[in-house]
Amino acid sequence: MKRQIKGLLYTYITDAKHSLSIFWTILLSTLFITLMIAYFLPNADNTKMYFVLSFPIYIYCSIFGFIAVKESIPFSIKVGATRKNIFLSIGIFFIILAFLKAVLTSTLQTILETITETFGIKTYQLMHPAELLSNTWLTRVIIDASVMFFLLSIMFLIGLVFYRYGLLGGGSGVGIFVIILLLGFAQGWLTDFFMNLYQSFDLTFFYEVLLVGIVLYGITWFMLRKITTVKVK
Repeated sequence: MKRQIKGLLYTYITDAKHSLSIFWTILLSTLFITLMIAYFLPNADNTKMYFVLSFPIYIYCSIFGFIAVKESIPFSIKVGATRKNIFLSIGIFFIILAFLKAVLTSTLQTILETITETFGIKTYQLMHPAELLSNTWLTRVIIDASVMFFLLSIMFLIGLVFYRYGLLGGGSGVGIFVIILLLGFAQGWLTDFFMNLYQSFDLTFFYEVLLVGIVLYGITWFMLRKITTVKVK
């Protein structure tokens, strides 16, 4: 069991290296270009460049979680992996991916903030949800890791729905979810929920987000345990 999980983890990590290298190359290039532009801009109060470093990483995790279904599961089944080991290995892989990207993102923001302070680049402003609490390295890691694992889990679950039940079943599920959201905003209870959430907003919220992500990933087991290589269209 352990050897099979290690083999699956090695496969998932190896397959992810290509997309990760492309993503980080584009992100670092964008950061470098925008930083150079900000350096030559006049340090005026009305001239600011804002960059939310975590936002593109959240998008990457959402896409990665969705496509992980069709890229990882059929291959894992074909090489003889059990459904239980597939479930455990993908979960471990998501945790590793979320934590490492959170550490890299927070470290990169610290480096960029040091550069802007050293060279007096006042027109370049990095934003992060941690600013609503305490903008420290550890706080950013906790927030990003929690959100990224949540996004990986929920998009993996949605990907499984499309994989198991096809475009019609997956589209119907997403449609029902959208209708519930619209009804929530129309009736006001969803708006009240977000207002209460904002008033009691603290770091505990992101621990709860992580817990919800774990629960969502746990739900995927009921779809994985009988999954096959045949994708419903």
